[in-house]
Amino acid sequence: MDDQELGFKAGDVIEVMDATNKEWWWGRILDSEGWFPASFVRLRVNQDEPMEDYPLKVEGGKEDDSSSGTHRFGMGQTTKDQMRTNVINEIISTERDYIKHLKDICEGYIKQCRKRADMFTEEQLKTIFGNIEDIYRCQKKFVKALEKKFNKDHPHLSEVGSCFLEYQTEFQIYSEYCNNHPNACMELSRLTKVNKYVYFFEACRLLQKMIDISLDGFLLTPVQKICKYPLQLAELLKYTNPQHRDFKDVEAALNAMKNVAQLINERKRRLENIDKIAQWQSSIEDWEGEDVLVRSSELIYSGELTKISHPQAKSQQRMFFLFDHQLVCCKKDLLRRDILYYKSRINMDDMEIVDVEDGKDKDFNLSVKNAFKLHCQDTEEVHLFCAKKPEQKQRWLKAFENERRQVQLDQETGFSITEVQKKQAMLNASKQHHTGKPKAVTRPYYDFLMRQKHPTLPTTLPQQQVFMLAEPKRKPSNFWQNISRLTPFRK
Repeated sequence: MDDQELGFKAGDVIEVMDATNKEWWWGRILDSEGWFPASFVRLRVNQDEPMEDYPLKVEGGKEDDSSSGTHRFGMGQTTKDQMRTNVINEIISTERDYIKHLKDICEGYIKQCRKRADMFTEEQLKTIFGNIEDIYRCQKKFVKALEKKFNKDHPHLSEVGSCFLEYQTEFQIYSEYCNNHPNACMELSRLTKVNKYVYFFEACRLLQKMIDISLDGFLLTPVQKICKYPLQLAELLKYTNPQHRDFKDVEAALNAMKNVAQLINERKRRLENIDKIAQWQSSIEDWEGEDVLVRSSELIYSGELTKISHPQAKSQQRMFFLFDHQLVCCKKDLLRRDILYYKSRINMDDMEIVDVEDGKDKDFNLSVKNAFKLHCQDTEEVHLFCAKKPEQKQRWLKAFENERRQVQLDQETGFSITEVQKKQAMLNASKQHHTGKPKAVTRPYYDFLMRQKHPTLPTTLPQQQVFMLAEPKRKPSNFWQNISRLTPFRK
């Protein structure tokens, strides 16, 4: 982004010209030279590919593909034990650097900001820094645990896998930080339009003797850190013999940290969904009762069903939207089929699903096909539904299973949406609805990392382009495309 910044992509080999600064190195790729973050690259000695495949430039401009490349970095040994030593040293070293980084933010910025109540409210500080102080406390304990397992004399014998397993639950606090990070960037962007805040943040940095990076760059580090753990553990597992005492723990730790990253990613996706749900609700006519977001945060499935009601066994064609905890029933407008009217909802927490065989139903005394029931044992309330095709019925039965699974998972992981987030989503949807324009739901923080295994971007990149914590790419869903077809046209 800057004139003196070296751009590179995964797989590039950079010749290091100057490594005197621990954070930023000066390097060369072909004819381009510039600064790049040292933490975004790895020495070739930590790779499976031999050094000969990546010739180094020597004085005189000639390529040298001899083993002197290994010698140059002082890595005389290339055995598996030496490789493991390198990875262990990198984990310990980067962890210590990270702790210092967090300390600088907490003491250099947050502490100074709290002294200036005339400039910052506590709510603003919460928005800018999130729960980074909690992360700092967690990481201090984690690095102590790592150092206890670190074998200084023989680093390759260190058994660090158990540390990651012990702290896997604590690492879930990164979810709150990552979800808040876009808000932090927006608040910082707003404040730094005023000169006094620019001068204040710069004074904080200089007093703490931190490197010349803006505050939003420093605040990106925890996001990158939680992404980096699976990569470091994968590298460690690669150079750990199956007979090593640490092998099983490292293997389990790798899976655990992948799950943590996946959980954080899933929570971020769910938070992005609440805006869509709020917009959907604002498009429904004659809405009654509490907002969907009071109890739900995920659309599981939607489609048309025939609902049969007591006592006259009256059948009605309706659109149904299955969210976690509730099933919402809507009616299509007779003339404009794209408009939906709210009719009712069913509390799914009280219901059990009953698969109904084709033929005569005893409760309703009529013949049914592709049917199922929702039955409440407490009130004996029964709802009968019929799908047009057998495969549609099966999709609904599967969706009800997924809904219960989602509710159970949320309870186990403690997932919840704050009242502030719910109210903000509904407020945003209300504003958009009153304009008469259906606005596209922006996903400002989404696609970049879906294309990358590791978040390696300069801190000067606009933060709204930054990240998605993800391992597997989710299959695209057409739920919201279907819903968009049902929203009102511009009047």
